Amino acid sequence: MNDLGTILGVWSHPDDEAWLSAGIMADAVRAGRRVVCVTATRGELGTVDAVRWPLEGLAEVRTAEMQRCLELLGVSEHHWLDYPDGGCADIPPEEPIEKLVTLMEEIRPDTVLSFGPDGMTGHTDHQTTCAWATEAFRRAASPGAQLLYATKTPEFLELWLPYLPPEVMMDPDAQIPSTPASELAVDVDLPDDLLALKMTALRAQASQITPLLEEFDEEVFRGFCRWEFFRLAAAA
Repeated sequence: MNDLGTILGVWSHPDDEAWLSAGIMADAVRAGRRVVCVTATRGELGTVDAVRWPLEGLAEVRTAEMQRCLELLGVSEHHWLDYPDGGCADIPPEEPIEKLVTLMEEIRPDTVLSFGPDGMTGHTDHQTTCAWATEAFRRAASPGAQLLYATKTPEFLELWLPYLPPEVMMDPDAQIPSTPASELAVDVDLPDDLLALKMTALRAQASQITPLLEEFDEEVFRGFCRWEFFRLAAAA
């Protein structure tokens, strides 16, 4: 797997980091690298089953789920920005950008992982978080650092997109980003031990993963977890 040095992940909601980069983070921790995760919101609106996971108290539930997920992955440094779920686009951007600049100046990451401008699923929080991370990287990146955007490959989408529940796409007109394998900066096919760890970490975020697992069989879940792809957005 690529040696990405010190990693800073900038994401919108609890579970974004695990779906897109759990294996990368866990592998880096095992290699003795510093891994820091930033989450913009507590995901307090993120329920598809309001009986089992009502909105009242969901922020606390997802906070605890996130902590357990990161513990399993070995990630001990985590920062909440504490912006409202679904409301990132309404936040004046200078404040979150400055928070990220401050973190980047302290952490000096070699690699910043985040969404691309597409937001992966068309979610405006994802798109906004990307914009914050991108501008903070422009202002504060160390020489030689790289900003990587999450993506998929055409082959992955052909194989697994038919299994994706429609409600996952926050914008029905959005398209999941696709990058040819030859253009990827990171193309990870997780070994069995990291794949098992990633699946366990995702299951720790039960309010999010349980409804999906009721639609997926184990093979489909493994398929969605197995690969992690990133493309180069910028280099300092």
